[in-house]
Amino acid sequence: MAELSPMMQQYLQVKEQHKDHLLFYRVGDFYEMFFDDAVIASKALELVLTGKDCGLPERAPMCGVPYHSCETYIARLIKKGYKVAVCNQMEDPRFAKGLVKREVVRVYTPGTLIESAMLEEGANNYIASVYRGETAFGLAFADISTGRMYAACVAEGETARLQNELARYRPSEIICNESFCLLEGIGAFLTERIGCCAQPLEDAVYHDPKALQALVTDQFGAALLEESGLGSLPEAVLAAGALLRYLHETQKTGVERLISLEVTRQQRSMMLDAVARRNLELTQTMRSGEKRGSLLWVIDKTNTAMGKRLLRHYLEEPLCSAVLIDKRLNAVEEIKEDSMLRLDLIEALSGVYDMERLLTRIVCGTTTPRELASLASTLRRLPALKDRLRGVRTQYLREAAEGIDPLEDTASRIEETLTDDPPALMKDGWYIRPGFSDELDELRGILTNTKEYLARIESEERERTGIKTLKIGFNKVFGYYIEITNSFKDLVPQEYIRKQTLTGSERYITQELKELENRILTAHERQLQLEQRLFDELRAYVCEQTKRIQQTAEAVARVDVFTGFATLAVENDYCRPQITATGEIRIRDGRHPVVEKLLDARHRFVANDTVLDQNENRIAILTGPNMAGKSTYIRQVAVIVLLAQIGSFVPASSAVIGVVDGIFTRVGASDDLATGQSTFMVEMHEVAEILKNATPNSLLILDEVGRGTSTFDGMSIARAMLEYIADKKKVGAKTLFATHYHELTELEHVLPCVKNYNTAVKKRGDDITFLRRIVRGAVDDSYGVEVSKLAGIPDWIVRRAKEILSDLEQSRPISERRAAVRGIPETAEQTVLPQPSPIDDAIRMLDVDNLSPLEALNKLYEFKSMLHS
Repeated sequence: MAELSPMMQQYLQVKEQHKDHLLFYRVGDFYEMFFDDAVIASKALELVLTGKDCGLPERAPMCGVPYHSCETYIARLIKKGYKVAVCNQMEDPRFAKGLVKREVVRVYTPGTLIESAMLEEGANNYIASVYRGETAFGLAFADISTGRMYAACVAEGETARLQNELARYRPSEIICNESFCLLEGIGAFLTERIGCCAQPLEDAVYHDPKALQALVTDQFGAALLEESGLGSLPEAVLAAGALLRYLHETQKTGVERLISLEVTRQQRSMMLDAVARRNLELTQTMRSGEKRGSLLWVIDKTNTAMGKRLLRHYLEEPLCSAVLIDKRLNAVEEIKEDSMLRLDLIEALSGVYDMERLLTRIVCGTTTPRELASLASTLRRLPALKDRLRGVRTQYLREAAEGIDPLEDTASRIEETLTDDPPALMKDGWYIRPGFSDELDELRGILTNTKEYLARIESEERERTGIKTLKIGFNKVFGYYIEITNSFKDLVPQEYIRKQTLTGSERYITQELKELENRILTAHERQLQLEQRLFDELRAYVCEQTKRIQQTAEAVARVDVFTGFATLAVENDYCRPQITATGEIRIRDGRHPVVEKLLDARHRFVANDTVLDQNENRIAILTGPNMAGKSTYIRQVAVIVLLAQIGSFVPASSAVIGVVDGIFTRVGASDDLATGQSTFMVEMHEVAEILKNATPNSLLILDEVGRGTSTFDGMSIARAMLEYIADKKKVGAKTLFATHYHELTELEHVLPCVKNYNTAVKKRGDDITFLRRIVRGAVDDSYGVEVSKLAGIPDWIVRRAKEILSDLEQSRPISERRAAVRGIPETAEQTVLPQPSPIDDAIRMLDVDNLSPLEALNKLYEFKSMLHS
């Protein structure tokens, strides 16, 4: 029976340890894949599938990629959901005895990427670990590309908060214990909302808590458990320990880059669930999932990749402390008011590379000479940045200035070692600066001046021997030689060794010539080895500065974000919000930052005021036709509050923002096909979560609640919900409620905390104009038919709709028709909402500021006729 070849036996032994990975197996200048891996990779990468003799009767399926461009192919596989193990040759094949030794040096997974080409510049790439214990969930999140790690604990049963934490970090990969995978609905949530799946580890991993805790203390220090409070969260310790163990197994090197672990606690930041993040389109749009059109797209004025990631972190985790918010606002205001400082900071930051991710690649040993040179270029900009911050007044800017280490010694060391413009790849050498190493200069001299070396030796030998025809040549049989014609045979020195006889001459070698030959033939290889050694020494030196570089990167990121906020405020005329703890939200001339940005130059955004508090203005019911701006307005208020609580100025002429502990939204309607839930079921589930988690200090944004079912059921649910929210003993939260149920406007007369508002509409005949103004009072018409005309519905349908509407309005009241359908006697006692006076509603919705004298006179005649009727 045929046996596998030794190399294929080695391949299968390695593959046995990496069954779930596509194995990139280094053979010469290629990474090759065999058997099932080759079939999968050839389809995924569109490679030609060939075969390789492996000792069996049939050739093994095979495909391969060049080793120097493997990252491009690996990135494509990772994007398609595969994991890749890279197996390298651990010794030079020329000197190996027998089979070349090979080992897996790196496992690429979605959550462990550090390559710039595979990562989004302005976003963190987290890998998460979740441990489900008996009483709590332990969570750990790490971004190994930046060296940051976070831990948290969520009580068993708080599934909504668990999902919120996962949505906040949006990990690209999750490892967990098997119990977590059994949690109801978690699979659909991860795949549909987060875009990843959970990979359970063996239970044995979690059966040794002491070993996992030791991994945490070894990584971050024993004092961390007490200082951070992590020691009191045993489930979080297990999650963090399991994550570190997984990283050690897959990355082999570079885990030491994780140098900070922070314990996150819910009360420190605003509660933003996955629904609110999606509905407010914080980092991506709901429709296309793109950054353009999101809030982040508008407010991102940062100049560095580190600043972009910190800005995203601020946006996803707004503060709940008025003191901390004001400290950020103070820093932003100082930069905003000092235009020279702002412009100088922008200039200083514009040439700063991604220090955090460069440092990670240096620690992991995957950096290139060009990347190290770019780090030096960045470090050279730090002294000017630090100097420009000298004399700043606000606390956060002073702390940032102190946190910036100029690192001039590190920059000098890199510049002394590397050339000014080193190559991107190391395989050809010539990246160490001339003059840095005498030995390297000598080798390079041999490589570049071989002919001169040989000519010098030839001249010296002619003079020493007196043989005028002496020549030095080279052939592949015995290398360099000295050729002497027969006429000078008598002058050949005794130390010359004859190697070949020709017709008219003899060829000789000397010990000196053989030594020179060896130096010439091995110079290139020795040059590459020496440059690699010198580069490794430089890399090790930079690794020793990890804490200094990380601390500086964090300080630079803060300065970048504050400068970006100041630039945003100047360019878009944003104001500084007044932050209070009174619970009042009072916005004057508020604007939606995204909608305003997307408007073309011909249109101006119509600003509106907002008044919400915890007393008589706690709930605002907003009515008006579709397309008139209701949804934009209520989202706008939420966005302004959120911007204020991340420390940004806001789009308004003035704003008083009472800190809210959470923003909850119910906007839009859609089926959840993954779980088989209808539009109405999704809506009610989201409403239930809001009522469960909202507090009197929360802000609720509710758009068209109840429209997923019949009119009467929907209206009943909406009213009951508003009554529940209005009760301070139950919820008592500030609420913006947009609805088409005009009957709900009667709650203003029933509940003292409710106020009616509507979107003003100007109507002339059958034509209507949306004024985009929010005014006090209830609307008197939904203008549904008129809106359909604006949307392009054919005139025949519009006319027919008006006829049907007229018939319905002349028939019995809705309450009577409903009672008749259900068989209830018309005389039976029924709860009927009080009907407002038409003249009252007409006056309430009247926008005096936008009336011409003629229109005002016509209105008076109209009111007079209404009184007579």
